[in-house]
Amino acid sequence: MAELLSLREAVERFIQDGDTVALEGFTHLIPTAAAHEIVRQNKQELTLVRMTPDLVYDLLIGAGCAKKLIFSWGGNPGVGSLHRLRDAVEKQWPQPLEIEEHSHADLANAYVAGASGLPFAVLRAYAGSDLPKVNPLIKSVTCPFTGEVLAAVPSVRPDVTVIHAQKADRKGNVLIQGILGVQKEAALAAKRCIVTVEEIVDELNAPMNACVLPTWALTAVCRVAGGAHPSYAHGYYERDNRFYQAWDPIARDREAFSGWIDSYIRGTADFAEFKQKLAGEAK
Repeated sequence: MAELLSLREAVERFIQDGDTVALEGFTHLIPTAAAHEIVRQNKQELTLVRMTPDLVYDLLIGAGCAKKLIFSWGGNPGVGSLHRLRDAVEKQWPQPLEIEEHSHADLANAYVAGASGLPFAVLRAYAGSDLPKVNPLIKSVTCPFTGEVLAAVPSVRPDVTVIHAQKADRKGNVLIQGILGVQKEAALAAKRCIVTVEEIVDELNAPMNACVLPTWALTAVCRVAGGAHPSYAHGYYERDNRFYQAWDPIARDREAFSGWIDSYIRGTADFAEFKQKLAGEAK
């Protein structure tokens, strides 16, 4: 059953050094506030999993929290490269980063397998691809019924999954609306799941066919209004495109990045104070 906690307490209690952590959310509902709190608490030696690493993982990698990245695409959407990711891979700064690359279909199926309690996922993929040459975990199996050769990859079973959503009720049930990525599968595949939400309400009033994560599948629910910024939260606020553009020059330079992290994340008490600081300097 999910506990209603502050984000600080949830990260302190449920994310440990050396954990495999998935922060998921596709296009919107990206759990930025949780990534900030992981940096504030200086969690170390994390294996990070995400289908589309973007700014949240550039932050965590540049801050020295990560030892490995399992992913299927990485970049600053609509802008360009993740410079802290590149610096870690190419020049081992601030420390070496191991990478494990998959396709989108591969990693999505690996989450489904993890949520299903299966050891691996099977999919029809990688014909003509060179990716299996650089990822030895992509293997092949022969179907016992048809003889067809299929791709197989290990399931993803994070120690902790972190997602953002619109609402939770006071029992800890969570409603996700809008575009869904693999949040549901990532949550169900994990040993522990932290959800940040825009608001906590008495009743979810979930529409028909909505995605509702039950309290028994979650570990902690934390109210963090605006916690997906600079991505958007469907029905609450829009994407901050200027932030994505501004991130490029900040992340390109090690000193600029380190100064930004020290000022805006380590120098703030929580995500609310971060947003206040950001808004104040934008005036």
